[in-house]
Amino acid sequence: MRKFNKKKLPSRYTTVGPDRAPQRSFYYAMDLTEKDVAKPFVGVVSTWNEAAPCNINLMKQAQFVKQGVNSSGGTPREFCTITVTDGIAMGHEGMKSSLISRDVIADSTELTVRGHCYDALVGLAGCDKSLPGLMMSMVRLNIPSVFIYGGSILPGRFEGKDVTVVDVFEGVGKYTSKKMTAHALRKLELKACPSAGACGGQFTANTMACVSEAIGLALPYSAGTPAPYKERHKYAINSGKAVMKLLEKNIRPRDIVTRKALENAATVVAATGGSTNAGLHLPAIANEIGIKFDLMDVAKIFKRTPYLADLKPGGKYVAKDMWEAGGVPMLLKTLYDGGYIHGDCMTVTGKTMEENLKNVKFNPKQKVMRSYKNPITPTGGVVGLRGNLAPEGGIVKIAGLKKLQFTGRARCFDSEEKAYKAVKERKYKDGDIIIIRYEGPKGGPGMREMLQTTAAIYGQGKGEKVALITDGRFSGATRGFCIGHVGPEASIGGPIALLKNGDIIDIDAKKGTINVRLSKKELSLRKKKWKQRKMNFGNGTLWKYAQTVGPAYLGAPTHPGGKNEVKTYADI
Repeated sequence: MRKFNKKKLPSRYTTVGPDRAPQRSFYYAMDLTEKDVAKPFVGVVSTWNEAAPCNINLMKQAQFVKQGVNSSGGTPREFCTITVTDGIAMGHEGMKSSLISRDVIADSTELTVRGHCYDALVGLAGCDKSLPGLMMSMVRLNIPSVFIYGGSILPGRFEGKDVTVVDVFEGVGKYTSKKMTAHALRKLELKACPSAGACGGQFTANTMACVSEAIGLALPYSAGTPAPYKERHKYAINSGKAVMKLLEKNIRPRDIVTRKALENAATVVAATGGSTNAGLHLPAIANEIGIKFDLMDVAKIFKRTPYLADLKPGGKYVAKDMWEAGGVPMLLKTLYDGGYIHGDCMTVTGKTMEENLKNVKFNPKQKVMRSYKNPITPTGGVVGLRGNLAPEGGIVKIAGLKKLQFTGRARCFDSEEKAYKAVKERKYKDGDIIIIRYEGPKGGPGMREMLQTTAAIYGQGKGEKVALITDGRFSGATRGFCIGHVGPEASIGGPIALLKNGDIIDIDAKKGTINVRLSKKELSLRKKKWKQRKMNFGNGTLWKYAQTVGPAYLGAPTHPGGKNEVKTYADI
């Protein structure tokens, strides 16, 4: 059994010496023994709730993490934090809560750990924003930490094909365009989500799960195993054991999450055709440490990375298929062999990425992932854009797109609701570029995802006949020519706020440009006439968020981050 010096750990403030007798008495009330209290305290946080299948099995998995901590000389202290589940929040005002929840998760985890002086942390997450939220708290606190994903949902079966919840969203579009009956849509919705777990395609949850391994905060293979499989239990137990090894060796998250590790994370996003939301979350994680790694830095990695994994929504396969084919380590292996992955990065195994991949072999017989020598496309499935319409940049997922240029006339809407109504009623034309603005981090507030609108467009068969530009976000499940994160956002007078119906816009995902055919003089004249809008909320969490949130290209941070840090929690 390992021995730890409690006098050097944060938990000394609640457990060591005569002055701490009152605090210790609380622990005895919870059936802890004196031996338990003398051990390091490990926070085991999950985003468990009954809001959605993504989170429903996390509390069960947390019990196995606690077994691992207990068996390795630690005392686990379980707690939960919130989540907002995008699939349920989608398409209405509830989506304003989604991105904000990421920062609330990070903040609440920080406060729980600080308040109770925990020495280490294991975090379990299921839905989109909970993954980066917990990773942000880990690097912010900088105590030894291990992340573990709750696992993906199993694919549903409908009419002989694997389906996901995105097929249901797109089914609504098919129904509105009379390509699907109400009866068929109902049968689809009953079959699409057959188990616990996060959405099965390479949407935001699975994208950030791949990131957790690539960035080094999760054990190899832990991201891939589907949520219902009992094999997940061993990863949970081993995560509990791993955090105790990290505590013994004093390996902290900032020893793991370096600039090179962030580049590895961006590489895996591009190689899997992952969610554009990674372009928001990676800069937010970097901000916690004070590393400059903004949207366009992420985009540079995307541009040089081959697209290798043929995953939904742009491809054929789901997360379960990738796991069966060899998982994230096999993808990392071929990327490493091709020179796209930094092998000298430390990971939560206590070994480097290169050491972790030493015995991994690429299986050429499987069909889900390609070798770096034979990519689906030579550049990544996600591209950064910049131009006079987006001076701070924008982002588009090109995985599955047949053409990478689009020129069209602006059709402007000042909220998603107005855009969706027009799409539902088919009040748009082929060649239009639908503009959804005042949906940015401040303007929303909360930077909503536009999946309801994009899925309706795709379901109507117009996925590549129109484009869509927004200062809001897209779900990782979005497909079609959709550009998000456009900044500066409309609410602070960015160029997107100055557009008028009929303005001609050129998008080129090969060159990485997005421009409106207006002169600097015309844009300046329009800016002088533009008037700032009154905010939608005057109180509460959404109001508070809007006062502090930064721009999308920096990850929509809500605090100055590591660059203003005086000391880390780990050093109290």
